[in-house]
Amino acid sequence: MSHLISDNPRERLIDRELTWLAFNQRVLELAEDPQTPLLERCRFLAIFSSNLDDFFMIRVATLKRKLETGVTKANTAGYTPAQLMSEISQKTQELLQRQSKTFHEEILPALKKYNIEIASWASLDANEIENVNKVFRAKIFPVLTPLAVDPSHPFPYISGLSLNLAVVVVHPETSEELFARVKVPSNIPRFVETGKAGSRRFVTLEEVITANLSELFPGMEIKDHYTFRLTRNADLELEEEESEDLLASMEQELLRRKFGPPVRLEVDADINPDLLKTLMEELTVQEEDISRYKEPLDLTGLNQIADIDMPELRFPVFRSQVPPDFREIDPKSADEFFAAIRRREIMLHHPYESFTASVVRFLESAATDPHVLAIKQTLYRTSGDSPIIDALVEAAEAGKQVLAVIEIRARFDELANVRWARKLEDAGVHVVYGLIGLKTHAKLSLIVRQESNGIRRYVHIGTGNYNPKTARLYEDFGLLSADPVLGEDVNKLFNQLSGFAPQTDFSRLLVAPRTFRIGLLERIEREIQNQKDGKPAFIRLKLNAILDEQFIEALYKASKAGVKIELIVRGICAIRVGVPGLSENITARSILGRFLEHSRVFHFANGGDDEIYIGSGDLMHRNLDRRVESVVRITQADQKRFLIGAIDSYLSPEFLHWQMQPDGSWLEVKNGPDGKRLADFHNSAIDWYRSRG
Repeated sequence: MSHLISDNPRERLIDRELTWLAFNQRVLELAEDPQTPLLERCRFLAIFSSNLDDFFMIRVATLKRKLETGVTKANTAGYTPAQLMSEISQKTQELLQRQSKTFHEEILPALKKYNIEIASWASLDANEIENVNKVFRAKIFPVLTPLAVDPSHPFPYISGLSLNLAVVVVHPETSEELFARVKVPSNIPRFVETGKAGSRRFVTLEEVITANLSELFPGMEIKDHYTFRLTRNADLELEEEESEDLLASMEQELLRRKFGPPVRLEVDADINPDLLKTLMEELTVQEEDISRYKEPLDLTGLNQIADIDMPELRFPVFRSQVPPDFREIDPKSADEFFAAIRRREIMLHHPYESFTASVVRFLESAATDPHVLAIKQTLYRTSGDSPIIDALVEAAEAGKQVLAVIEIRARFDELANVRWARKLEDAGVHVVYGLIGLKTHAKLSLIVRQESNGIRRYVHIGTGNYNPKTARLYEDFGLLSADPVLGEDVNKLFNQLSGFAPQTDFSRLLVAPRTFRIGLLERIEREIQNQKDGKPAFIRLKLNAILDEQFIEALYKASKAGVKIELIVRGICAIRVGVPGLSENITARSILGRFLEHSRVFHFANGGDDEIYIGSGDLMHRNLDRRVESVVRITQADQKRFLIGAIDSYLSPEFLHWQMQPDGSWLEVKNGPDGKRLADFHNSAIDWYRSRG
């Protein structure tokens, strides 16, 4: 690992947590933009909140652990844990104020114009109160559990991400003040319709409960009440090397996650100071752990509002296209489907091209085709009613050899993946959990088929998860291939994952942790040499994240040598761009919007013979060193042209984007030089695919 060579690391690197907060700020800016359809603005506010929850549960939790164990050493970006915690606390509070302002001053008035209203209890008429109270008595009251706090009732356990009411009641005979907590149920819709004719009027669930507190504490005087929400550490610590049964260990660790230490307390901006003091003491949180903003807390609930069926307030309805290679074939014929892949490698681009008509069909055809002998599949995240799981079960039950490499450590999907593992094992699928110490993040399918001229392998390799639901929202590339060289590569990689084959060599794949890092670094060095030799030289990378110091230093070296480097980064971007003498040849832009940009593309000029890879890995330590990742070299000329065209589009000045500045901030570029608003990238891509199909 190369070392940073500046006395001031902050001038060479942007801290990981701060660049992540800058990414979530870009999400918030989509919600702030009046040009974003109204219900989608609600969705982006919910995504911003959900992102922040994950950030605190994992990243801030890790940072707090460092603080608690007395770590004072600065990180590679030059921040001590205490300095970083202070920066995060301040930046988070600023973003929450912006979110709250957008919600109260822009979104609520705009919704009202369309007869959608999130009303206060005080504004409800008698009819509405009667309607809502009926709902309370029938559906809400039965599931509430008020918990008193007194010498015989200790302060109750507060679960992570739960919304709670802190209630102060007074005993009428003794005048004694007592504290109680009521958990707002998460399995009941957050917004309750009031039943007002001619409009969609809602009141928050917590307001409904608050208005009916006397039902929960009969005979007591309700003196005060406030909502609060707690976030806990959810970072799993699995000691794999000491675990004899990884599946059982994961199930135990998931139980422990519920009791992680608090990392954040959200409260209403006007909370009573004495009540806040009580909460801080009981929950052991510090001042810097508190997020204060105007109620309602927890705007992840806005997904319910975003789901209202008003197409005019949403992104236009869009239908994925069937990939051209599969349009003219019999939809029920496995022979025709596999013949199409034999004719030429097929590049897929989701969600513009249908995941179901390509990848799901690939596996379903294999499950029912009598000529298929074996299916091998990696699963990192999949959906709750996955047709892919069903296909693997069906194949195993039909007597085919089926191997599933399930990553049960896929964060926040661990429980679902444990369940899938059990279901697949019960059906006779060979289930393995990859390699000890390494998460399996590669996206691979391999089908072994008996054909008239012998055994043939068919491969799918992609940049995204085998999840039909997220495939409608995540932008990803995939490759379907019958190339014997690639088939041999993928077969070797599966043997590595299921058996013992550590020294495998690959032809078209770069595989982490062995060849991904070194292979890409060699290609950066080659561009530097080509630049010196006067040959065509440039580097274009489309990534979710770039964080690894060795790669950042390699790109700085290339920039100093005159190599032009263009980065398209959705999220974390720790590199500094446009700094004289360091990175003046590096630019970075970010495109966010309707779809989550998820694909990774690596494009090197290679002296004029473009070399392009797509795959699952980002330029982060974890992807390069602690995961099994794979990227595949694209060899077909038309596919290389297609990907070059795609990257050209991402870099085009005609589309709305964020441009990274030398100080690490991101400038939203909405208008062109003529002052006209730039086109939306995703809408333009939808139109392009529609015109083809």
